[in-house]
Amino acid sequence: MLQGRGSVNKVTSLAAYFAVAMLESEQKHVSGQTEVHLRALSEVPKLMMRESHSVEVSKCIYNRLGWPARNGGLERTFIHWAQADSHVQAFCKISENRHTFARLRYVKEDGLPAFYSPDFLVRTEGAVFLAETKAQQQTMHPNVQRKLKAALAWCERINALTPEQRGGPPWHYVLLAENVVYEWQAKGARLAELLDYAKLRPLADASLQARLL
Repeated sequence: MLQGRGSVNKVTSLAAYFAVAMLESEQKHVSGQTEVHLRALSEVPKLMMRESHSVEVSKCIYNRLGWPARNGGLERTFIHWAQADSHVQAFCKISENRHTFARLRYVKEDGLPAFYSPDFLVRTEGAVFLAETKAQQQTMHPNVQRKLKAALAWCERINALTPEQRGGPPWHYVLLAENVVYEWQAKGARLAELLDYAKLRPLADASLQARLL
């Protein structure tokens, strides 16, 4: 049994090593011409959802947007808030299973590679936001923080492109704790205001992130 456990540990360690090496290789600077592939949400023509856990919207290419049947209250609040905010031009609940081109690579706490899909894509007049909503106790989980770093790096790469290549305004990542969402909404603030305030910059904004979480 001890030998078997040792073998499993060695395999896990090797997998973790190759996962980190794979991501590090992707982050190395490569000179040459950038090749940009534009993808559209409309590549997925329809999303299936329960009527009881969805609502009609007018700011999305889909007629309805839904939320998880279990513990989906925060995402439901976000959808209603975005729909009501006149400063939000368009938004969409990203489908983890259907919008596969919106998945980001990251390395989990155990060292294994994984994919991450943010909750929402939101466009205002001055920015595009990748927004993630989390319960307060989940925001500082190591894997959530690893996802945050992957999303920040992804937005950095997009913002390195010209406005024409990225389709206009800069991109930002926002990790919103549940209590912050409800506090700002209760004060009558706009969702667009919270997104702009809470947008994260490449790890230089750690103090702001700590205050928001």
